[in-house]
Amino acid sequence: MSAGSAKVDTVNTDIALADSHDQIRVRGARENNLRDVDVDMPKRRLTVFTGVSGSGKSSLVFGTIAAESQRLINETYPAFVQGFMASLGRPDVDSLENLSAAIIVDQERMGSNSRSTVGTATDVNAMLRIVFSRLGEPHIGPSYYFGFNAPEGMCPQCEGLGHVTDIDLDELFDRSKSLVEGAITVPGYTADGWMVRGYIESGFLPGDVPIKDFTEQQMQDFLYKEPVKVAVTGFNMTYEGLVPKVRKSILSKDKDSVQPHIRAFIERAVTFMTCPACEGTRLNEAARSSKIAGKSIADCSAMQISDLAEFVREITDPQVAPLIAPLQKTLDSLVDIGLGYLSLERTSGSLSGGEAQRVKMVRHLGSPLTDVSYIFDEPTVGLHPHDIQRMNALLLHLRDKGNTVLVVEHKPETIAIADHVIDLGPRAGVNGGTIQFEGTVEQLRTSGSLTGQHLDYRARLKDAVRERTGALEIRGATRHNLKNVDVDVPLGVLTVVTGVAGSGKSSLIHGSIPRGENVVTVDQSAIKGSRRSNPATYTGLLDPIRTAFAKANGVKPALFSANSEGACPNCNGNGVIYTDLAMMAGVATVCELCEGKRFQAAVLEYHLNGKNIAEVLAMSVAEAHDFFGSGPAHAILARMVDVGLGYLGIGQPLTTLSGGERQRLKLAIHMAEKGGIYVLDEPTTGLHLADVAQMLALFDRLVDSGKTVIVIEHHQAVMAHADWIIDIGPGAGHDGGSVVFEGTPRDLVAARSTLTGQHLAEYVGA
Repeated sequence: MSAGSAKVDTVNTDIALADSHDQIRVRGARENNLRDVDVDMPKRRLTVFTGVSGSGKSSLVFGTIAAESQRLINETYPAFVQGFMASLGRPDVDSLENLSAAIIVDQERMGSNSRSTVGTATDVNAMLRIVFSRLGEPHIGPSYYFGFNAPEGMCPQCEGLGHVTDIDLDELFDRSKSLVEGAITVPGYTADGWMVRGYIESGFLPGDVPIKDFTEQQMQDFLYKEPVKVAVTGFNMTYEGLVPKVRKSILSKDKDSVQPHIRAFIERAVTFMTCPACEGTRLNEAARSSKIAGKSIADCSAMQISDLAEFVREITDPQVAPLIAPLQKTLDSLVDIGLGYLSLERTSGSLSGGEAQRVKMVRHLGSPLTDVSYIFDEPTVGLHPHDIQRMNALLLHLRDKGNTVLVVEHKPETIAIADHVIDLGPRAGVNGGTIQFEGTVEQLRTSGSLTGQHLDYRARLKDAVRERTGALEIRGATRHNLKNVDVDVPLGVLTVVTGVAGSGKSSLIHGSIPRGENVVTVDQSAIKGSRRSNPATYTGLLDPIRTAFAKANGVKPALFSANSEGACPNCNGNGVIYTDLAMMAGVATVCELCEGKRFQAAVLEYHLNGKNIAEVLAMSVAEAHDFFGSGPAHAILARMVDVGLGYLGIGQPLTTLSGGERQRLKLAIHMAEKGGIYVLDEPTTGLHLADVAQMLALFDRLVDSGKTVIVIEHHQAVMAHADWIIDIGPGAGHDGGSVVFEGTPRDLVAARSTLTGQHLAEYVGA
């Protein structure tokens, strides 16, 4: 063989070697409930991961593949830079090969800062500010003079927030009590906590005198004193009046993104009024005075994005041409992705999880990057069947640019476009965590797996619907985009409210049905919890369990809490030791003393029906339901079984729950409330096709027991099962806001007069 031919063979071998890295290989994945999973997935293809909620999809895709990709990228930075990043532990997996850089587009809500808007999150505001600084008349200065987050551009009265607040002092404290008696009623200000001790030991206020008896000076110091250093129990602390302190720590956060109990406090204690100086635009008079074609930057921010895209299209001045092109592309992408009904001034925290995910997606559509992995968590959440077609086109667009697209999804419309499907199961929790199927969509249909069996399932229209027992009258509804809507919501039946994303469904129901003792509302707000939180603590189940153990053994209930007296002293009841490695990723190791059981050894000597507290907390909901055959613990567990959470571990950290599991956990809690009307916001989020039938059976049980169930929903199986449908539309934003159909599902399908009717007719094969 000549030297030349040997060189060619070497080159060909090298090319073959380069081409051999065309699959991501996972070996021995054990995150959460995964059982030594081995799986390969093709690169530069669209792979959809299916399986029931809790089967291990997120553990494989996010907890293993995405987590390791991010960790490895972080390790390429200098140690100094890594010190400023979140510490990422290595996932529990033997090996991962051929990973590419991962871009995660998840449903985490966007920020709690009320200064963050759709405009700032997408960089559209920054581009608009430059355009106005060049073309706006009168000319007022550089781009930051048009920014509500810059001193030069913000309204001086509301400091760029767009609203001013008035605080009801009686919601901050009880005048009849002293500080040591717990006079302060602000969340987090407990009588024995540091916040209150700072007031008691400051020297400015008496701790044992009712607030109503404070002198004028003491009241002034209590409420409004400027920040000053004081010594409290040997430590230096900053003392500040209660009103400015609450404004900074609580009221500066976006009301739509805080924990429910804090939101409830804000709604009680604070009156939000549109700032009279800037009329809610957040900008000062100079910024509002500068205009292009008669529109100020405030006018542009208030426009529906689809209208703004048309306005920008008319700007042809050559001096801003290089900027107009990317601005136009971003606005058009927002319209294409189904968000044209939003405005730039909409706060980020008020976006739903699905909307937040689609806003993040816009950043990547025009990216020149290729050969990266885009990882999506149920991108169809909150989308009408009409909008899902557009989302599918965008996923395929990302793939066609040469990227690997990994999607966790339940909707058959998106599963259908996959190049490759990986199905996990067979069930959830301890009964899941294995690969049930790998292959094409056609092969999935005949695979016999749970997903394969249900992929072509279609709910049937009911032969007969229930008769209403009355009606909830809504008259003249004008919230957000609603156009003076009059509608009767029937009582005593299952009503489904439908319409494209942004049509006004949530505005109509949440804005018109008052929250009272007769109304139970389960919305999509996130569950907040620490690493110590689990279903037992969140649902209140732990209290009757501790009481039962205490009664059976004649000891204090606090012994049976890993957050109290019973905690293992080595790990403080965490079960694991978290080690901060400074510049490197932190690690969590199982506590050697309690072996992860979280309790002192002495506590584990106490038993209830042959089980210690650690063994009970290791049970699944279904096992615990059988173990506690009666009483308050049994009642809580029965509700969790009802919503399809029987497989969940009662001591499992809340942080490991999927979105669908968290939603159903909230529903289980609310089922204990004595409401006559249940309002549910997309309760099928995160539900597998096989689980939707169980949810429908739960709705039927509620209605048959005399309740009224009102569901805002896009899932066509739920629409088909309804007694009554209210369809909002016809489009989104200012193209929506009207009732376009009221009646039975059968009538909606027969009429085919709306987008919902057309898609539902296709779904049921009418």
